[in-house]
Amino acid sequence: MSDLLSPLPLPVLAAFAALCLGMVLTPGPNMAYLVSRSICQGRTAGLVSLAGVGLGFVIFLTATVLGLSAMMAALPLTFEVIRWAGAAYLVWLAWNALRPGGHSPFQVRDLPPDSGRRLFTMGLVTNLLNPKAAMLYLSLLPQFIDPARGSVLVQGLMLGAIQITISLSVNAVFVMIGGGIARFLDSRPLWARVQRMVMGSVLAGLAAHMAMGR
Repeated sequence: MSDLLSPLPLPVLAAFAALCLGMVLTPGPNMAYLVSRSICQGRTAGLVSLAGVGLGFVIFLTATVLGLSAMMAALPLTFEVIRWAGAAYLVWLAWNALRPGGHSPFQVRDLPPDSGRRLFTMGLVTNLLNPKAAMLYLSLLPQFIDPARGSVLVQGLMLGAIQITISLSVNAVFVMIGGGIARFLDSRPLWARVQRMVMGSVLAGLAAHMAMGR
């Protein structure tokens, strides 16, 4: 029983927390989607999307503690599929922002009344197709687990809880800021057009970055 309750050393927890904070502050699919939804449709839409992202992290954590990381290591093609799917999704977002007459995912617009489920689902799908999240859970997190310290399951759950808490907290701040940006852009059409072009270019760059696997 003592092995089951064996805690992770503080330096290990601190190092993993720093890694998680650095990754969540690095622009990626989750940040792009959450900020876009907040800018487009306000804080409520952003928070609903964030709930979907959170479920995605829980799924990654469950897969990791059940041993999916071993399969990913044995079958590198699995990660390649996730990486390319994530890049393709960013290309789609970029195209919608840049195409003539298109609607940017960051453009302010009203949500249909029945869109809550779709927002949650898209937040979930965005995270599941996020190579950065896959890399964190299926490659980086296992490196902080040591069977000699006790239960691998408990260690994995502890690390996952830290990551989910940090990610949801930081992204919630992005969601709240995004609502203010939405009001700013709504009253300044020129800024909205410039923002659409800039964000479309950034999304395209992120897609290329992911496709190259760097």
